[in-house]
Amino acid sequence: MATHKSAEKRDRQNKKRNLRNNASSSAMKTAIKAVREAAASGNKEDLLKTLKNAQKIVAQTIRKGAINKNTGARYVSRLTIMTNKTTTK
Repeated sequence: MATHKSAEKRDRQNKKRNLRNNASSSAMKTAIKAVREAAASGNKEDLLKTLKNAQKIVAQTIRKGAINKNTGARYVSRLTIMTNKTTTK
């Protein structure tokens, strides 16, 4: 447990940021899951709509600092590749 005043403040800040990052990451994971489910269903319009939404949410998560820029790019790239394979069949 923190004993200095500055360490106590840092602990409070870390807890707030952790909650914020977890919420942002959870929203991103849900959006990615929606894209995968849309790809499995085979509905092209729904798939493209959910992909666009997921790209937006991943970008927001990167801006908030919850994930690294390259990690977000990897997620978007893999989802886009999966979408292209599904829609070209």
